[in-house]
Amino acid sequence: MWKKVLWSDETKIELFGHNAKRYVWRKSNIAHHPEHTIPTVKHGGGSIMVWACFSSAGTGKMVKIDGKMDGAKYRTILEENLLESAQDLRLGRRFIFQQDNDPKHKAKSTMEWFTNKRIQVLEWPSQSPDLNPIENLSTYPFFP
Repeated sequence: MWKKVLWSDETKIELFGHNAKRYVWRKSNIAHHPEHTIPTVKHGGGSIMVWACFSSAGTGKMVKIDGKMDGAKYRTILEENLLESAQDLRLGRRFIFQQDNDPKHKAKSTMEWFTNKRIQVLEWPSQSPDLNPIENLSTYPFFP
């Protein structure tokens, strides 16, 4: 069954490095040498929001989200990218789609869209984003 699942999520990507503190040990007499420092960007350098999906066969589409994501924008992303990703990954027409319980994902109009497209949606426990393997995928440099 898991080979037929198309996993998805939205995430924020920092454009210049990670949004976290880094700690290192250095000798005091070389602590500020350029080769021992990490360049920074003022005010974080910015970020983008993306929707992405993947399966056991590989990565699907990644879509930049402009502005605030609402139900209508989410359905547009699905309409333009979901079936094509499933096709590119050779999941067949009877794949299972995974999404979390975000209100825009569970909205009546979104669920009707899935019904109209005959897409099976995987039931997902509430408050459990860490169960989704896509949460770990974005930390790897090979993710497009």
